[in-house]
Amino acid sequence: MNEVTLQHTRLDGIVDYAAALDTLCKLARHDLYLFEKNYDGLGFNTEARYTTLRNFLLANPAHRLFVLAHDMHYLSTLCPRMLMLLHQFGTSMFIYQTPKNLQYISEPFSVADEANYVRRFHFDDPRGILGQNDPENARVLKSRFMEMWAVSHPAASATKLGL
Repeated sequence: MNEVTLQHTRLDGIVDYAAALDTLCKLARHDLYLFEKNYDGLGFNTEARYTTLRNFLLANPAHRLFVLAHDMHYLSTLCPRMLMLLHQFGTSMFIYQTPKNLQYISEPFSVADEANYVRRFHFDDPRGILGQNDPENARVLKSRFMEMWAVSHPAASATKLGL
């Protein structure tokens, strides 16, 4: 029997946090839930992150990527790779924006498969934690994400409109 070891890694800056997001994206096997204020400066427009997310979505049509943000400016205007993913995987990837009444929430986090997560203590604080093989805390964060998701609205569409 394989024993899975709980692992917590302290993140001391934005570089550590972006690397932890890369790790989390690579750990995802079924579902990936991402919540950030605006995604700016976190590597979501890099070729490496694009490739990781694309491979995740290509691996199985049942895989799902849920992206939630307070502010959509960066994703909708300065992050073409995330929009390319959305256009290619419109039935597996979703980008939503939180309503104004939830924008007081200031702790970003991401969860993969109810077992792994990354979280920061505040949008303005680059310190955080990467939790691996920690289903108890991952489920709490996923539940929080789903509560926010339920009252949020689609902010980007997979369809292109034009005349």
